[in-house]
Amino acid sequence: MKLVEKFFTAQAKATGGRDGHVTTNNNVLDVDLSTPKEMGGPGKPGATNPEQLFAAGYSACFEGALAVAARQAGVKLQDVTVEAFIGFGKMEDAGYGISADLHVNIPNVDQAQAEQLVQAAHGICPYSRATRGNIEVNLSTTTNPA
Repeated sequence: MKLVEKFFTAQAKATGGRDGHVTTNNNVLDVDLSTPKEMGGPGKPGATNPEQLFAAGYSACFEGALAVAARQAGVKLQDVTVEAFIGFGKMEDAGYGISADLHVNIPNVDQAQAEQLVQAAHGICPYSRATRGNIEVNLSTTTNPA
């Protein structure tokens, strides 16, 4: 599926792979990378990894999609949180892959409506669309007060 019209292109440059460095073209993101100890790496303090960066992007994008879904449904949201857990591990075919668990909390909305909004956001979110059918994505929805 092709983009009909591209509004924005993000640019990042990595050097050194999982134990290297990543910068964005505007230099706002300028971080060291380190393979976590759980994956056999050094787990350098103060460094991040591709899975954390993916979790940050997916959770922020999903919350934006949730805002769109809520606006379309005429629901006012406040104090929403989206927490992404990106798992890394071996696949059945002996390769490696990732999984995503999104924990969405929508305070002051009843559970059924919150779940409907999360499903709608999952249909809207570009990260969800990109991962659909490619990785396991699990959604959980709560309505706990902030």
